[in-house]
Amino acid sequence: MKLTKLFLILAILLMVTVLAVSAQDDGLIIWADEAHAPVVEEIAAQFTADYDIPVVVHEVGFGDIRDQFKTAAPAGEGPDVLMGPHDWLGEMAVNGLLAEIDISDVADDFLPSAVAAFVYDGVQYGLPTSAENVGFLRNTDLVPENPATWEEVRAISEELQASGDAQYGFIMFDNNPYHFFPVITAFGGYVFGLTDAGYDAEDIGIDSEATIAAANYLQAYGADGLMPTGIDYEVMHSMFESGDAAMIITGPWAIPRIQESGVNFAVGGIPAGPGGAGKPFLGVWGFMISSFSENQLVAETFVLDYVGTPEGIQSLYSASPRPAAMVEVREGMEDEIMIGFANAGTEGLAMPAIPEMSSVWSSWGNAMELVRTGELDAETAFSNAGEQIRSLLEGE
Repeated sequence: MKLTKLFLILAILLMVTVLAVSAQDDGLIIWADEAHAPVVEEIAAQFTADYDIPVVVHEVGFGDIRDQFKTAAPAGEGPDVLMGPHDWLGEMAVNGLLAEIDISDVADDFLPSAVAAFVYDGVQYGLPTSAENVGFLRNTDLVPENPATWEEVRAISEELQASGDAQYGFIMFDNNPYHFFPVITAFGGYVFGLTDAGYDAEDIGIDSEATIAAANYLQAYGADGLMPTGIDYEVMHSMFESGDAAMIITGPWAIPRIQESGVNFAVGGIPAGPGGAGKPFLGVWGFMISSFSENQLVAETFVLDYVGTPEGIQSLYSASPRPAAMVEVREGMEDEIMIGFANAGTEGLAMPAIPEMSSVWSSWGNAMELVRTGELDAETAFSNAGEQIRSLLEGE
């Protein structure tokens, strides 16, 4: 902990007669979801013991935090600090709801991609705590080794069908861009270009030659009978858990149900294609500070010096197992499944956090559906999607 920061905080506290860091004079107020609130309370207790600053942790349902914050913060009724995923960032930053946070002293302790996830328009708005992503799961009784390439995935799938050992080899959640993205990157495709300031919304790669090549692979794979259409999340998992399918792409959130099924499985990296190893999207969680907080320095001290420590990150990981964003904690994980996901996400890319992303997902997903059902060829479907996304971003 920096002494200069400590002295500055103490000086501020001496100049006020009450600890009014919120409209309710309740001290520091933090919002966290049900999975994290209990451990945040434990971290906050140590902060209070050290500084004699009261901290109130409110448990807010994950599905409610964002919308409640957007309403409460400008009215002076929101938290000083909130925990959530980085893809909230674009909308919140554009609307002036978040304060910049200086994490330069600790940034090197975290995955660069996780740090970058909380950057919007060149400004750092959060401290990352975990970085989750999909991995390539295989039934180890049917596929002992992780396929190295997408060509190998196809060959294994053909062999399993021919032998009758499984109905299908690899199957995928249909029309779901999030699960398809690592296939796109394996072929060298992308959604938005990257700069030092983050994603460049003017460089759209959804209709690039490499992205279309990935879509062509998927279309041909299905057309040759290696994967049926109409596979939603539940169908994909049921087929994998019953042994009808040998390989899928999914994330750590699905592990409890897979373990319960009794299937023997392992988690590996995304197979490579012409563009190299597949890179999944990273969903990064972290702590953000409200721009309406009356004591942002105290809030920043809590986030950096109490949450952003090996002990703080480890406690959050223990409460909700997801690969940690802090390198030291990540490297110390012992769970082979979480290690598998962490390795799969080593070169992962943070999901774009631009406010218009919901419409981007829609155009992208529609293109996938048209290709998978054979209504349009890949080039036409993804070219149309690219134009739709450009029009959206240009406000047409």
